Amino acid sequence: VVGGEGFYWELATLIDVMLLGHWVEMRSVLGASRALEELVRVMPSEAHRVRDGGTDDVPVDRLVPGDRVLVRPGEKVPVDGVIVEGGTSVNEAMLTGESRPIEKRPGDTVIGGAINGEGSIVVEVERTGAETYLARVIDLVRRAQESRSRAQDLADRAAFFLVAIALSVGAVTFAVWFAIAGTGFAVERAATVMVIACPHALGLAVPLVVAVSTALAAHSGLLIRDRAAFERAKDLEAVVFDKTGTLTTGTFGVTDVLAFGGAEADVVRAAASVEAHSEHPLARAVVRSAEERGLSLLPVAGFRALPGKGVEGSIGGRRVSVVGPGYLAERGMAAGDERVEPLQRQGKTVVFLIEGDRLTGALALADTIRPESGEAISRLKAMGIRCMMLTGDHHDVAAWVAGELGLDEFFAGVLPHEKAAKIREIRRRYRVAMVGDGINDAPALVEADLGIAIGAGTDVAVESADIVLVRSDPGDAAAIIDLAKKTYRKMVENLLWATGYNAVAIPLAAGVLFGAGIVLTPAAGAVLMSASTVIVAVNARMLRV
Repeated sequence: VVGGEGFYWELATLIDVMLLGHWVEMRSVLGASRALEELVRVMPSEAHRVRDGGTDDVPVDRLVPGDRVLVRPGEKVPVDGVIVEGGTSVNEAMLTGESRPIEKRPGDTVIGGAINGEGSIVVEVERTGAETYLARVIDLVRRAQESRSRAQDLADRAAFFLVAIALSVGAVTFAVWFAIAGTGFAVERAATVMVIACPHALGLAVPLVVAVSTALAAHSGLLIRDRAAFERAKDLEAVVFDKTGTLTTGTFGVTDVLAFGGAEADVVRAAASVEAHSEHPLARAVVRSAEERGLSLLPVAGFRALPGKGVEGSIGGRRVSVVGPGYLAERGMAAGDERVEPLQRQGKTVVFLIEGDRLTGALALADTIRPESGEAISRLKAMGIRCMMLTGDHHDVAAWVAGELGLDEFFAGVLPHEKAAKIREIRRRYRVAMVGDGINDAPALVEADLGIAIGAGTDVAVESADIVLVRSDPGDAAAIIDLAKKTYRKMVENLLWATGYNAVAIPLAAGVLFGAGIVLTPAAGAVLMSASTVIVAVNARMLRV
């Protein structure tokens, strides 16, 4: 016969254990939801306003567009603006996820909250208060964290059923043990059931993951505008990229150098030396290629433009010309060797270097592929996602880019107003995301299951996109999809734990193994309940981009 006993010790222990559990839990919760506080702390409270050749320190909220502020080395930029004096490098890692310091010169924009590097700069204020990049990011994070998740609806339904189960099992437990052992033991068993079945962990399971994932995304320059669309990213089967400005830089660059008898470096140096005197975009690309290779330019005399044909000048008393294929045809000169024709078939612009009367080299120029694009495609393919490209460019150019990156499909010659229809067509086969610049691609971004605006910079108000990627890095598209998959996985793990442990704990609390000598006290039940909540919180905090 089992008799009843007083519950003073049990009640005191139960309260202590639950308070300890809540303390540990709230530390985890506060750590997970501190994203907005961290973002707010990024912005300095004062600025050095430039006035009459000197400066005076004023609160940032007193600045207005058109004011100029001095930012000294090591200080944080107080506002969004444009550099008007000085040069430096700035660290925007906290704001955009860009880990490397970015060189800034007069005319470049800077973001409030970025950390100035080694130089002093004067910045003209463009945006203040709620219009700044940081303020809009904070607003996006707040709205995303407050929005309800579909998984949260599932958790709420599970919590409702768990409460119903707790009440039902508690009542049955009390009735059975009251008949067997009397009031004291029956109350203890029913209380333990109610403590263990508390749906606290279920209530935290999803909101904590939402808070952590949204904060992680914002710190990495991945801004979530539509929470539901972000959750759909886990089911994507295909990603369609715009070409110009997304997979490519949007500017011409030298992709191939052919030397007919000499060294490639000599071809680039000679061509760039002559082209340095021209303002043509292709000439700028050739000069940039020499700079990237660390080649010093040679002095040129007698520079002359050949309208519609190219340029020429003298280097060391020797005539050097950089010309197009039409010039060679006029002179009856062969266009190099068999390596030239494949480059022209790829849609690249080929220019030739002539020294004296001898053809010594050729350079192929095209819209250059971003170095990050290849890795982005590889990551997406590793997830089992098909990668496609949509462009209004010529078929040969598109085929070259697709071949270089290993794309599964590409669609060339698609005009801006036709892109939405093409996305609609692809959606009949796959759940698809569209990645574009958010301007020309706006209709296609809206039409896709997930619209991702890439390279938005400080302009986070891209209304057509569900996700805004601050950097011009296609790898961030893969990162946001990967984060969506990891976020969903964490939600499922938390829901399984928050509900699954009850399947074992509730029967033990009800005393089904009393005959085997296994009995859970109310204090032990409090330990289990608190532990389940802390585990859910810690598991959410382990989410990583």
